[in-house]
Amino acid sequence: MVSLAKKILCLAFVLTVTSLAETENSTDIHDNSRIALFLQPGISFLSFDQREYFQDAIDTIHHEFLTQALDKRDSANVAKQDFQKVNFCFPIYAGLQFQLRQDHFVSIGAGYIHDNEAVVLVDQNNRSHHYSYTIQGFPLFLEYRFAIPGNLMSLSNESLFSIALRWYWTLPHTEIYTSWGKLAAETPYYGSGFGLSIGYLLFNWKSLYVYGDLGYSYISVKSKKQYADIVPDGPEEKAKWNIGGIQLQIRVSFGAWSRPVVIEDSTATTDSTVVAGDSSKTVGKDGATADSAGVKSATVAKDGSAAGKESATIVTKDSAAPSSAEKQQTTPETKQPASEPAKVNEQAAPPASKKSEQPARPSAEARPE
Repeated sequence: MVSLAKKILCLAFVLTVTSLAETENSTDIHDNSRIALFLQPGISFLSFDQREYFQDAIDTIHHEFLTQALDKRDSANVAKQDFQKVNFCFPIYAGLQFQLRQDHFVSIGAGYIHDNEAVVLVDQNNRSHHYSYTIQGFPLFLEYRFAIPGNLMSLSNESLFSIALRWYWTLPHTEIYTSWGKLAAETPYYGSGFGLSIGYLLFNWKSLYVYGDLGYSYISVKSKKQYADIVPDGPEEKAKWNIGGIQLQIRVSFGAWSRPVVIEDSTATTDSTVVAGDSSKTVGKDGATADSAGVKSATVAKDGSAAGKESATIVTKDSAAPSSAEKQQTTPETKQPASEPAKVNEQAAPPASKKSEQPARPSAEARPE
């Protein structure tokens, strides 16, 4: 338990450093694939503590070669290699991913784990002897992944962070086979372990998404056989080992079915846009202009030019008659308002009331002599 707690603390520290090292130019992106296929290669450091049994067997064989040497020359021929102290392998996973709702994913996948450790020993007669053991695993997992909302992140405008929880089962042919025998693992129906990882969207292109995952898995398996059946002087108890560990993975996901993306038009005018030449008219979201008297003028295109006749105004049925304070919008071709010709006609034809006020001039016959 202490070693597990240390690993979790180290993982939390690495994740914190990774999140703080991100650039400010990343954007908030959502994975829009409803159904996706993924391939996930990675690097894993297995938590296989039973490697010491195999190292003890190698040390014993090397000691026997030395004791069988008759002289210093034979002793000089004896040589030994040691097993690696870290079980390092490259697991690969593949599966199918479903997006139940936005930023909530359920995946099912299967993987292959293969770690081969081999050494060469030379006896007193200068003959080589090869010894090895191989850890093999076929894990099956069910995963739930959800994206961390951007407003919960300490850094603004970050890309897609996600946390994944997994439950593992082991398939047949999960085993350990060595130079001395083979140890097959059981495959319980209720599962064999769990996993936790955090991922970051490295980049995406159309329906292709590439994540970087860092996590830890605990996949414990056991066998009906003993370690004494596969390694000399092994413990005589039922074998049990772990094929999980710290993992660094690259997840490539391709959306086979994606939901449509609605792109907002950033060039659309707002309510505060003022039409040139008339500060009393504003442009609405629908592209139409309206003044305070309820008069709607012609719609305005995105580039600012009026559609159709620029001077045309449309009066709604429920609008009141224009008052004297309202201005009639004119075309650029008309220099004078439409009301001026009427005023000229009034001056050319004076009203009849003025003619009746002037006295009639007497005729020549009625003029006194």
